[in-house]
Amino acid sequence: MSATATIVAESPRRLAVGEPALVRRLLIGIALGFLALFVFVPVAVVFAYALEKGFEAYVQALVDADALAAVKLTVITALIAVPLNTLFGLAASWAIAKFDFFGKQLLITLIDLPLTVSPVISGLVFILAFGARGLFGPWLQAHDVKIVFALPGIVLATVFVTFPFVARELIPLMQSQGKDEEEAARSLGASGWQIFRRVTLPKIRWGLLYGMILLNARAMGEFGAVSVVSGHIRGLTNTIPLHVEILYNEYQFAAAFAVASLLVLLAFVTIGVKHLVERRYRSRSPDHGPAPGGAKS
Repeated sequence: MSATATIVAESPRRLAVGEPALVRRLLIGIALGFLALFVFVPVAVVFAYALEKGFEAYVQALVDADALAAVKLTVITALIAVPLNTLFGLAASWAIAKFDFFGKQLLITLIDLPLTVSPVISGLVFILAFGARGLFGPWLQAHDVKIVFALPGIVLATVFVTFPFVARELIPLMQSQGKDEEEAARSLGASGWQIFRRVTLPKIRWGLLYGMILLNARAMGEFGAVSVVSGHIRGLTNTIPLHVEILYNEYQFAAAFAVASLLVLLAFVTIGVKHLVERRYRSRSPDHGPAPGGAKS
């Protein structure tokens, strides 16, 4: 390597550690202040209002029949949406990363579609398709099938807004790993299922788990699309975010923040599991491409 190249290569490191102490402290202070203002303070406010009337009132708000129904519906929705989108993400990422076919770029664009469309618009699409005056509304009513303002509509809206998560975690991971090992296994006579199960899946398991964690968190916390298709029927079609909105609009602030604290706790659990997955990935798979959550292609 030439002297010039050496200087260029070393200059970023020298700049990174050579800043004056005042500058470093100022940058750290700005970062901590930002976190305090936009993360720590809101979380503290949620629990402060949730416990405003005491721990007994806090527990009572969580064991209320409507709150339990909202929790149950949220869990059921996540239990349906997460496996469906996991299967879709695996299939889409496998096809995109390992094969060349006509319409590949179109498929990638369609996967990104829910990330570019407002969730409210996504919910409205299902109303226009399956509502009473929608495209399939008369047929559904004639056969006594309910999609919107019922569990199927909530699941459809949740699946739509969350299906990119697993695929977008796995596509860059699989692309970085290449397909040499799969081609070698194919040349040895392995079937497509054997290649996927014994070669590809072990290499992507941590990225897959990472995507499922984010997918589950978004599915449980989705508000916009679900709000449009749910109908806000108390005890029947309200998920946790919708139940929080109703309580807040009824000026039951302590109860609203108590139920909202469940989502805050879910966020903490998600962050903790995400951190463990990232650490385990780095310790077990140093040569299997970028860590989960890295740059997307």
